Amino acid sequence: MLNPNLKLNPKIFNDDVEQVNIRKGFGEGLAAAGEADKNVVALCADLTESTQMIMFGDKFPERFVEIGVAEQNLATVASGMAAMGKVPFISSYAMFSPGRNWEQIRTTIAYNDRKVVIVGSHAGISVGADGGTHQALEDIALMRVMPNMDVVSPCDAIEAKKLTIALAKTKKPAYIRLLREKTPIITTEETPTQIGKSEIYWMPDVGIAQVGIIATGGLLYRAIIAAKELEAEGIKTKVMNLSSIKPIDVDALIDLAKETRAIVTIEEHQVMGGMGGAVAEVLARNFPVPMEFIGVQNKFGQSGNPEELIEHYGMGKSAIKKAVKKVLGRK
Repeated sequence: MLNPNLKLNPKIFNDDVEQVNIRKGFGEGLAAAGEADKNVVALCADLTESTQMIMFGDKFPERFVEIGVAEQNLATVASGMAAMGKVPFISSYAMFSPGRNWEQIRTTIAYNDRKVVIVGSHAGISVGADGGTHQALEDIALMRVMPNMDVVSPCDAIEAKKLTIALAKTKKPAYIRLLREKTPIITTEETPTQIGKSEIYWMPDVGIAQVGIIATGGLLYRAIIAAKELEAEGIKTKVMNLSSIKPIDVDALIDLAKETRAIVTIEEHQVMGGMGGAVAEVLARNFPVPMEFIGVQNKFGQSGNPEELIEHYGMGKSAIKKAVKKVLGRK
C-alpha cells in the first residue's frame, strides 16, 4: 500500500494520473526561490525554454544571464558571481553541463566550495530521439564523486519544485538532475521532501517486506507499479524514494537492508557509479545483503521512443519484477 503518512497522490494508480515534466517543477521552484531571495540569479547556455529556466528569466530579467553555447563559461561566470554573494543556478542539458564543463565545475565551483546549483536537464535514456550523444547516463557518477557537491534526483515535478527551493537555501554546491519527458505525479504539496533524507513510498499491507526496492528519479513510478503487482503475487516489498543521492540517508538504507535482507536499486543511469553504486557502498560497509541493479548495463543509448528505450535497456516494470524475484532466488 502507499505510505499513508506521506500524503502521496491518491490517483497514482489511475489511468488518468496527471503527468507533468519534472523540469517544469524546477522552473516553478526557481521562480519561487528568486521571489524569496533577491540574491538568486540564473544563467543558461542557450536552452532557456528547454530547461524551463525561462520562468525565472521572464519574472526577473535583470537577474538572468544568457551565456550562449559556452558551457565552460557558464560554470566559471557562476563561480565568480557566487564569490560576490549571489546564489547562481546554471542550466543546460546534462550531457553538456556537467558533461562538457566538468573540469570547470570541479575547479571553479566545487574546489572553491562556491554556492552554485548545476541543473542538468534532459538526463537519462528517455531523451529518446535525440540519441546516444545527448542521453546523459553518466552524470550522477560524475557529480557524486566530486567533493563538496550534493546530488539530487527528483521523482516528479512537485518534488523538483521543492528540492529547487531547498537547494537555494543551502550553503553547498549542488547538482539537480531533471528528465525531459512528462512523468506521473507521485507526490503532493504535503509530501515531505528533505535533502539528505529518504522516504518509504510503498509498504506491505501486513507483514514484513522481503525485498527493499530503492529508486530515484522518474523510474520511481514504475517501481511502485511493480511493487503493487508483486504484492498481488505474494511478494512483499518496500519502495524507497532516494531523491537525495548525496548526502545519502545512511541510517534509512541500513534499516531497510536489515528488515528485508535483499535490495534492488533502480535508476535511469549507468549502473556503474550511479545511485545503486552509492547504496552498495553504504551497505558494503555496514550491512551487506544480496543486491540487483536496474539501470543501463555498460552501454550507450540510441535514438528511439522513450518508452521503448526504457524497456529495451531493461528498466521497465517487467525488468523490475524480474530483478526482485532474482534477488529472492526465484525464477
